[in-house]
Amino acid sequence: MSNIRQRISAALQTQRQQGRWRQQVVRTSGHGRLLAHRDGQFQINFASNDYLGLANDPTVCRAFVAAANEYGVGSGGSALISGYHHLHHALCQQLAELTGKPQVLLFGSGFAANQGVIGALIKQGDLLIQDKLNHASLIDAGLHCDGHSVRYRHNDLDSAERQLQRQAAGKLLVTESVFSMDGDQAPLNELAKLSQQHQAMFMVDDAHGLGVIGEHGLGASCLEPNIDIYMATFGKALGVGGAMVAAEQDVIEYLTQFCRHYVYTTAMPPAMAAAVSAALTRIVDEPDLVRSLHQRIDFFRTLAQQANLAVLPSTTAIQPIMAPGNDRVIAIAEQMRQRGFAIGAIRAPTVKAGQERLRLTISASHTAQDIENCVAALSDIMGRMQEHFE
Repeated sequence: MSNIRQRISAALQTQRQQGRWRQQVVRTSGHGRLLAHRDGQFQINFASNDYLGLANDPTVCRAFVAAANEYGVGSGGSALISGYHHLHHALCQQLAELTGKPQVLLFGSGFAANQGVIGALIKQGDLLIQDKLNHASLIDAGLHCDGHSVRYRHNDLDSAERQLQRQAAGKLLVTESVFSMDGDQAPLNELAKLSQQHQAMFMVDDAHGLGVIGEHGLGASCLEPNIDIYMATFGKALGVGGAMVAAEQDVIEYLTQFCRHYVYTTAMPPAMAAAVSAALTRIVDEPDLVRSLHQRIDFFRTLAQQANLAVLPSTTAIQPIMAPGNDRVIAIAEQMRQRGFAIGAIRAPTVKAGQERLRLTISASHTAQDIENCVAALSDIMGRMQEHFE
C-alpha cells in the first residue's frame, strides 16, 4: 500500500474514532421552513442559511426560470472570453449602487472570491492580517498566499493593532462582518480606522451579513463606508448562489487582469444573475422582509434565555447554543431530528475542541409556533442530556 493510501486509511479511521465523521444526507429541499427528505419525512428547518426564505420565493424563481428559458442554463465561457452576459452586467451595476462601490466582479462562490482576491493581492513582502475566527476560505488563502499571514485575537482591537504595527511592503486586514460559527459581528468602524492609520487596505467578508445587517439589510457596506474590498455571497440570505467583490476601479481592474479564480473559470449562468437581482430587489422594495427576520431572532433569543439555554450573544440569524463534547452535541441534534427539528451539530475542527455547539439559524420563513416548539424541545432534551453526561 502506498504512503498516500496509508494516510487516507489512517485519517478516515481517526475521523471516525474522534466523532468527527461527516456525510451527506440526500434531501429534496434544504432551504425554507421545511427540510424535506426523499422518503417523505421532514423537519422544521433550523439548519439552513436561507435567512430570508428567498431560495424558493416565487419572484426569485420566476426570474431564474424566465432567464433560463430565454438565454439557456450556462454562460458558455469565462467572463473574459464569451461568458459575460448583459444580465451579469446589470447585476454588477445594481450591486455597485447598493454597496456604494464603483465596480463589481462576480464569482462562482465566496470561497473562490476570497481565495482569488488574497492570492492576487498579497505578494512577497506583504502582510495579511485577519481575525482568528475568519472563515476557512480566508484562512486557507492566507496559508497559500506569497506574503506573510498573521491572525489577531477574535474581535480584539489591541491585538489587531499590534499585528498592523509590523513592517511590510503592503498590508491587508481582513475580517468577516458576521462570524459563521458564533454569529457575532466585527467592530467594522474601529477596524477601518486602524487600517487607515497603519496604511493597510481593509477587506470585509459579508457572507452572513448581506440581507441581515445594515440599513434595510443591505449589509456591512451600509455600516462602514471605508471598506476597500467588499465580498459578499448570494447563496445565503439572497437564496441563490455565487458571490461578488466590490471595490474602487483600480482594484477591480487589477483583479480582472490577475485574479486567477476570475480569469480561468466559467462565468456563473446568466439565470443566476437574474435571480440574484430579483432577490436584491425584494429586499430593497419590501423592508418588512428583513424586519420580520429580526423579530423572529429577538423572539428566539427571548425564549432561549428564559429557558436558560447557553445561547451565545448574537443578534444575527446565526444563534449558537453551547453543548461541549462531540457525543453530546451529536446526541442532542439527533434527538431534535427525531422530534421534527433540523439543527446543526458543530464539532472540532470547525470549532475548538471543548467548544462544540448547536448552531441554529433563524429565518423569516419560521413561524412563532416553530420557534416556541423548537426552544421547548431543546430545553427538554438538553435538560435530560445534562443528567446523562454528568
